[in-house]
Amino acid sequence: MTPRLLFRVAAIAEAITWAFLLTAMFLKYVTQSTDALVPPAGGVHGFVFLCYVAVTVFVWIDRRWSLGTGLLGLATAIVPFATIPFDVVMDRRGRLDGGWRLAPGGDAPRGVIEHTQAWVLRRPVVAAITAVVLVSLVFAALLVMGPPVPPSS
Repeated sequence: MTPRLLFRVAAIAEAITWAFLLTAMFLKYVTQSTDALVPPAGGVHGFVFLCYVAVTVFVWIDRRWSLGTGLLGLATAIVPFATIPFDVVMDRRGRLDGGWRLAPGGDAPRGVIEHTQAWVLRRPVVAAITAVVLVSLVFAALLVMGPPVPPSS
């Protein structure tokens, strides 16, 4: 999977979960027909949000994006559907082209962050399992902490 494909999948998934969450909130707060969809929509969106953040940082490191570009990529997850235009712009500018820079046979890693990324690219199955476990632990911790706003009475 190339940086372009991985980033595109994450960007589209983030937008889809925004649509699910906004639909659930519309049904709860505007039509007052049901509030049953908000918890699962919020949970799915939260999980995909964390995955998008992880993918964005991973691609940011590999593509050597500037600090501003990387932060903008992260910020797009906060604005509904903004991940897709960001993906399109980065693709059109060639900022997602090519294979993984630190893959076997590629550039030599420099520093702890690049060595970690090179390890991930050399052991993708172990890295994917580790990533799912770490994202799940963060997600579980956030669930224990509760929703970002107090529940309405």
